[in-house]
Amino acid sequence: MLPRTMSLTEELVARCFRAVEDAGPDPDAAHLDDADYDAMVRMLEAQLPANEPLWLFGYGSLIWKPEIEHVEERVALLRGWHRSFCMNMTRWRGTKDSPGLMMALDRGGQCKGVAFRLGEGDRREQLDKILRREVTLKPTSYHPRLLNMTSGGGPLRALAFVINRQGTTYAGALSEEAVVERLATSCGHWGSGADYLYNTVKNLEQRGIHDAHLWRLQQLVAARIAAS
Repeated sequence: MLPRTMSLTEELVARCFRAVEDAGPDPDAAHLDDADYDAMVRMLEAQLPANEPLWLFGYGSLIWKPEIEHVEERVALLRGWHRSFCMNMTRWRGTKDSPGLMMALDRGGQCKGVAFRLGEGDRREQLDKILRREVTLKPTSYHPRLLNMTSGGGPLRALAFVINRQGTTYAGALSEEAVVERLATSCGHWGSGADYLYNTVKNLEQRGIHDAHLWRLQQLVAARIAAS
């Protein structure tokens, strides 16, 4: 079967780029401290036997920018959760004046992504590094969860980050038009919303994962950029 051709191209994504200075951490936000991270690590360690491998589930940027040492990756299916552009971004891929959106796992449906098996290193150090990458604010934008998944290599349990609907960054249910507009126009010092969408869809397709919702979004975002 021939690979699908994305409507959202590198050329269209490039149109969305603009140089944005990093405004730094929000001075009005509360940030996690070492004691908070230690408590989360202890919670996860208590749920994960030492003889059970540590898997990390990627559904968005972790797929194309894992930044973790891993020894295996598998396409995995998570039931009961779905990808959703439901997280406001006023830094990284957006600004306070023009907030962007990033994906999180929200309740309902299912999600096919990539599970990464971490090596036999220091479990506490691995968990601490992952948590510091993914969660920074109080209340946290994400809840770390160990969730059961299926894969071609058998069932597994992986660490995943699901949206905290009580968190300050939760955007709630947005219309498709609102999501498209923000992805096509937002940009932060890490890049644009269009770039985030492009890389996620491209890397999912390369692994044989076709997300019909994201595929439609990339078509709509491409049309919005082309029309501007």
